[in-house]
Amino acid sequence: MTQQSPSTRSESMPEPELTGVRNFRDVGGLPTADGRRVRAGQLFRSGHLAHATEADTGFLSGLGLHTVFDFRNSADRALDGLDVELPGVRNVNIPLSDPADGAGFWKMVREGDLPQLRSLLGDGKAALRMTTSYREMITGRTTEHSRVLRSLAEESVPALMHCAAGKDRAGLSVAVTLLALGVDREAIEADYLESNAQHRRYRIRRASDSPDALSPEVMELLSPLFEARAEYLAAAFETIDATWGGTERYLTEGLRLTPELRDQLHGRLLE
Repeated sequence: MTQQSPSTRSESMPEPELTGVRNFRDVGGLPTADGRRVRAGQLFRSGHLAHATEADTGFLSGLGLHTVFDFRNSADRALDGLDVELPGVRNVNIPLSDPADGAGFWKMVREGDLPQLRSLLGDGKAALRMTTSYREMITGRTTEHSRVLRSLAEESVPALMHCAAGKDRAGLSVAVTLLALGVDREAIEADYLESNAQHRRYRIRRASDSPDALSPEVMELLSPLFEARAEYLAAAFETIDATWGGTERYLTEGLRLTPELRDQLHGRLLE
């Protein structure tokens, strides 16, 4: 696994101590290839907001958000619940995975016994599942990612992007947004890998709290599903290059991002 490179982020807002929201951070401060930086206080990322405490909600309400993009599917939302309501903030649900896949995924995570987990996730199958998912989100979700970028360009900032854990669907959507802003891939990877900090990780819940259900082997089998790995993001970038020949054609042909929309996006999110 590639180690996280030193952060190239300039000073942005201090990281808050949120009790019921995991993996929150401001994407502001990341540098672009032309010497600008992502504007602080305009683009945030996190895990879901369903368990936000009153104090968390107060903090989030103070960000001046226009839109919360929720990339969870119906299975995720049934498991964890709907986001708390933030007064005056638009919540847009854009599922980035199939609900049936989501239901099967969470059933495996919560109820799968050791033989089943070995069969489904052992011998590199868990990591392969993740890289395949990243590749499919690039090739199969161009309409959704285009919609997000258009919305950000036209009106939806400040914005918060989240999924369940805030590392895969939200992580990739943030990565796509940063590509459109001209942030280089190394800086995008460094931000992506910040999701591995212990206080940011999604809390894995099992249907039983018995020692067998939470054994070291079980947790090791599940861990590739809940880690941010450079190889996963690399699979997405490799798919962009293999399918479109590079970032520029991906943005213009895959996501249909016009020069005018890109200029609007830069105007809203760069300083």
